[in-house]
Amino acid sequence: MTVVKQEPGPEGADDHGDPPGADDGYVPSRRRLDRERYKRDRARRATAVAALSTLVTAVVLCLVVVNAPGWPRTKETFFSAEYAREALPKVLEGLWLNVRLLLVCGVAVLVLGMLIAVARTLRGPVFFPLRALAAAYTDFFRGLPLIINLMIVVLGVPALRLQGVTVDPVLLGGTALTLTYSAYVAEVFRAGIESVHPSQRAAARSLGLTNRQALRHVVLPQAVRRQVPPLLNDLVSLQKDTGLVSIGGAIDAVRAADIIVGRSLNYTPYIVAGLVFVALTIPMTRFTDWVTARVDRQRAQGGTT
Repeated sequence: MTVVKQEPGPEGADDHGDPPGADDGYVPSRRRLDRERYKRDRARRATAVAALSTLVTAVVLCLVVVNAPGWPRTKETFFSAEYAREALPKVLEGLWLNVRLLLVCGVAVLVLGMLIAVARTLRGPVFFPLRALAAAYTDFFRGLPLIINLMIVVLGVPALRLQGVTVDPVLLGGTALTLTYSAYVAEVFRAGIESVHPSQRAAARSLGLTNRQALRHVVLPQAVRRQVPPLLNDLVSLQKDTGLVSIGGAIDAVRAADIIVGRSLNYTPYIVAGLVFVALTIPMTRFTDWVTARVDRQRAQGGTT
């Protein structure tokens, strides 16, 4: 029997003597290449049309506003560069209070909301009073307008003259925000907990975990992961509503603008405060959209349960 010895190919060639980079992989057909080229051209045309239509709409709206009979007076009252320069430093200084309220109240809302959601999902007749109390809490504070809740807490609590109870409008305003938003967040968490299939809890119990361990290590991680987008939306709303603490006299961005408006009778500081809040909210909104899209992609690919 004769054994044929295969001579090695040129340096860099594979076992078959093919040059580097040559393989027998899939080569798209001309029809597919044409189809992909058509899709790219259509996407570019759609982008161009969208940009052009947006520009035309903006120009038309600008012309309508500028040519309105009351535009000169409106421009002087709401868009004064002089008052904008005066208001911006004070509004930014007050915004720091809004940011601190967002951070502190956001953590408190998440913790309290989680506790209420867990209380509403407890099983067994012995926990009925706790479930009823949690349901009453969420129903009441979800139905009570936030502005009324703020007035009751910020103005009503100091009127009671209770010993050891703070009368600081910032703390009271933060308490009112926490009470209202924890009710909304509790329902978000409860929806996430109930969306976890019962087989997950049963599997955890079959492995020897207690009900509390199954809830902590199996159910809650899945529930929180599923509810991240709506939770972020609630935090975005909380960021905007921190400006309502100004009704109690707290010097935040809105109150700082209000002080200048009361002295000058020019409403430009309100526009400045509004734009500052918008600039702070847009990154959070875009981050929420990104997280939502990422979660949707993972679910479509089977990455999350």
